Amino acid sequence: MLRGGRGGAIRRRAHVFAALGDETRLALVARLCHGERLSIVELSAGSQMTRQAVTKHLRVLERAGLVRCAHAGREAQFEFRAKPVREMREYLEFVSARWDEALVRLKAFVEE
Repeated sequence: MLRGGRGGAIRRRAHVFAALGDETRLALVARLCHGERLSIVELSAGSQMTRQAVTKHLRVLERAGLVRCAHAGREAQFEFRAKPVREMREYLEFVSARWDEALVRLKAFVEE
């Protein structure tokens, strides 16, 4: 997935970055990353957001693969999925290494 930069891989990465690019969704991920499932009621508690607004943000995160919805009776509970974040970290490390290599080449060129 790191080098594959075409089509589906790029699209998946873009969806994850876009989902995490919103401060509300980033805050929801931060609340969920402790490993416990939380309901929409629990996730909206202490917030000015309505449950409907929280649900809308959770659906974006779910489409990006960052959260999973599990039903406990009639209640929807959401849990964090770490795999897409690990994949993004690997991708960013790959890109960072390419930049480091380019800077080394530039430095060598300038110093010659």
